[in-house]
Amino acid sequence: MIERISILGTGLIGGSLGLTWKERRPDCTVVGHDRPAVLETAEARGAIDEKAADPVTAVEGADLVVLATPLATILRMLEAIGDHVADDTIIMDVGSVKQPVLNQAADVLPPNISFLGGHPMAGAEQAGIDHADALLFENAVYVFCLPEGRDEATLDGPLAPAVDLVEATGARPLVLPPERHDRLVAAVSHLPQLLAVSLVNTVAEADDPDEANNLALKLAGGGFRDMTRIADSPFDMWRDILIGNEGAIHDALSSFRRTLRALRNRLLENDLEGLEETFDDAQAARDAVPGDTKGFLHPLSDVYVRAPDEPGIIHELTGHLVDADLNIKDIELQKIREGTGGTFRLAFADPADADAAVDALRDADYKAWRP
Repeated sequence: MIERISILGTGLIGGSLGLTWKERRPDCTVVGHDRPAVLETAEARGAIDEKAADPVTAVEGADLVVLATPLATILRMLEAIGDHVADDTIIMDVGSVKQPVLNQAADVLPPNISFLGGHPMAGAEQAGIDHADALLFENAVYVFCLPEGRDEATLDGPLAPAVDLVEATGARPLVLPPERHDRLVAAVSHLPQLLAVSLVNTVAEADDPDEANNLALKLAGGGFRDMTRIADSPFDMWRDILIGNEGAIHDALSSFRRTLRALRNRLLENDLEGLEETFDDAQAARDAVPGDTKGFLHPLSDVYVRAPDEPGIIHELTGHLVDADLNIKDIELQKIREGTGGTFRLAFADPADADAAVDALRDADYKAWRP
């Protein structure tokens, strides 16, 4: 059993893990290491029980060590703590690039230490302990990457206590080889970040460089904001990622460049049939993306409901579902026109709950349906 957890880095991810575990595994003692001001906030918010001034002190007696710092710091931390953790300690990272971390762990950790590469596919627009959330990992994919020579049986053996803690956050574990993980996240996470930055800068350059007079930015509507939301991410969050996953990101950019060139050629050739085929392919692929999980994994069961635009409507909707003893796994407002109403997407754990939700909402005179 894991009784003492050390979290090195108590920002958004580390702080959210601490909040979740203190809520769902209250018997565990959580020790945090970070800058003093960050630790003060983490302790005040209830994410940690104890503060440690340095990494070595933080990991003393720990059953589980979680490295939740930027990538470059994770690599340094592995070397710094390797000789100071107890026998049979599990060390897990949460970095968004896996191969460099696994390579470093293999090089510097003693053989009696179990290492588990991890990457929760969850986050927020703003970083830091102030934005940590105990529900951050609910329904999110949590990727595990095993060291070379280890198979998935270890997740039910020596690594089982760490897997149990991850599942306690509400996340959904998925095992991937590190090289495949890095290639996939380059396509679904790192490439979109670069494209969002490029798109915003391209639109900003389309008109007056003075933002106050830039009509291109003023004309940009909800679709543009949705496509470019992640452009707000600070470079400090991305510096290590862009370096650590450089090869896979280059490949993803090259693939996108080929796709964009093909689209440009069809425009130049007035190839409307080809353009239509491209749009159709994109629509089919987009429809296959799970809209009811925070990452890529088994989808939940959706329900759509029309609701009027009036105060208290979300409380009323969810109240009917609570009365029916139904647990909503995810909720999203898909579209709304001021004064008329909008459509909510509600996600449930299985089709039976989704069907029961439709019945409960229809009984309350809402228009509700399954897709």
